[in-house]
Amino acid sequence: MDPATEVRLDWKRGQRFEGTVGGAPIVIDGGADEVPSPMQAVAAGIAGCMAIDVASILEKGRQPVEGLEVHLTADRAQEPPRRFVAIRIHFRVVGAVERSRVERAIELSRTTYCSASQSLSKDIAFETSYEVEG
Repeated sequence: MDPATEVRLDWKRGQRFEGTVGGAPIVIDGGADEVPSPMQAVAAGIAGCMAIDVASILEKGRQPVEGLEVHLTADRAQEPPRRFVAIRIHFRVVGAVERSRVERAIELSRTTYCSASQSLSKDIAFETSYEVEG
């Protein structure tokens, strides 16, 4: 079993907290634009988790990936708790990769491997798309 995720946060002022996640530094602020809010950090975790999965699956499949960009947009409920109600994530893959392999890698990440997206409520509208630039 994997060790538990450990987060330590110290309140600085207002809605700003500084701390560590697994020993790495993190700053979160619910009211500032220069650092992520808690929900932006969740969105970044989903994008990062799926990006890592897709890159790993394509590399293991010996696809000649030269670049990978991910763009995530998330809509939130208007009323508290302002949870995510829709997520759209687009992958741009550069290289002479097979489109079917990209599609399969995204599907495997979304349905099987990405623990961040699997931790979300199942009623969130979750869309994926991709483009391959070879």
